[in-house]
Amino acid sequence: MTTTSRRPGTPGAPTAVRLSPGDLAGLASIGLRTRKLRTGLSALGIAMGVAAIVAVLGLAASSSAALLDEIARLGTNLLTVTNGQTSSGQTAELPVAAPGMIARLPGVLSVQDTGSVTGVNVYKSPLVPRIETNALSVDPATLGLPSVAGTSLARGRFLNAATAREPVTVLGATTARLLGIDRILPGMRIWVDSQWFYVTGILNPVTYAPELDSAVLVGFPAAGKYLGFDGHPSKIYVRTVDTPAATAAVDNQLGAQANPQNRSQVNVSQPSDILTAEADTKGALDTFLLGLGAVALLVGAIGVANIMFISVLERRSEIGLRRSLGATRGQICAQFLAEAILLSLAGGVAGVIVGAIATAAYAHGHHETVVIPPEAWVGGLAAAVIIGALAGLLPAIRAARLSPTQALWTV
Repeated sequence: MTTTSRRPGTPGAPTAVRLSPGDLAGLASIGLRTRKLRTGLSALGIAMGVAAIVAVLGLAASSSAALLDEIARLGTNLLTVTNGQTSSGQTAELPVAAPGMIARLPGVLSVQDTGSVTGVNVYKSPLVPRIETNALSVDPATLGLPSVAGTSLARGRFLNAATAREPVTVLGATTARLLGIDRILPGMRIWVDSQWFYVTGILNPVTYAPELDSAVLVGFPAAGKYLGFDGHPSKIYVRTVDTPAATAAVDNQLGAQANPQNRSQVNVSQPSDILTAEADTKGALDTFLLGLGAVALLVGAIGVANIMFISVLERRSEIGLRRSLGATRGQICAQFLAEAILLSLAGGVAGVIVGAIATAAYAHGHHETVVIPPEAWVGGLAAAVIIGALAGLLPAIRAARLSPTQALWTV
């Protein structure tokens, strides 16, 4: 509501009209609605910056939630043992008896292992050029590997006591994709080391053991019989009792238990810690993207300031007329400042919507839960309002300083 009051000592002379917040918002919106194209282009920079901020924080939160869910599902009780290096820099060998010795440790529930066969390439058929190896590895594997590594079969079945002795393979998820195999058909074969191996299964992606995704898994006996494998494991997967204390106790003993004579030649790691480190690395990239969003907001602020300066120049007649009718300098300043804030806020709202849509689309595409933290959209809107106020302050002050006669005389 607008109200008037009478100035003391001058009966009948009205003072300046007082603008309520609602009247001020309506007055500010008129200046924006009469210049729709200019308003939209000016708000675009703000919208892009806020959308980038909301999307980056939303994607980071969604990925973090998915990572935590994955770790909770798989557990943190998986440890891996790999062969390290000798004092001369050569690749060390784990003893053949290492898996059996590790299984004797208190707190160990299950032990499975894989080996490594060098100099063996894999092709879909012998007609594929020899140079197109796709960097696939052939790894002997024990029969209980999927459950211990935290994966399952996407297609077909895994190796068993019979097929582990024959030229039979199970493909990792990436291997199957590179070979163009998406289902298991009777008699399906691939070309391994100049001989045919039958395919009986395809693994799902392995979060804790991504090296299995690009592997061709065969049984230990078959690898020794057909591929010249020497029987030494190259990676051992150890499941412990699912308590931090038990896992830590086993972790401290694994090196000495796997290779008592050369403990320093054994590497022990916990895959869940590796995932956490990956999340930290992604966080650094998120900071970079937030910086780009801040740059977009700065560009948007410059655009808002420019448009408000132009608006002041174009609307001098309006300013002069309102001043002549009793509007104060403060009311003129508040009007143009409100326009700048409203313009930035409109861009901020649009940016929040776009950022939320982008986050939802990405999360659904990667089968993740959509998480948009409150600080993302609240911070985006707050940044838009602050930028609008700062960008519109100088033009608003300039408009307020115009005298009625000067403003009307320049029309």
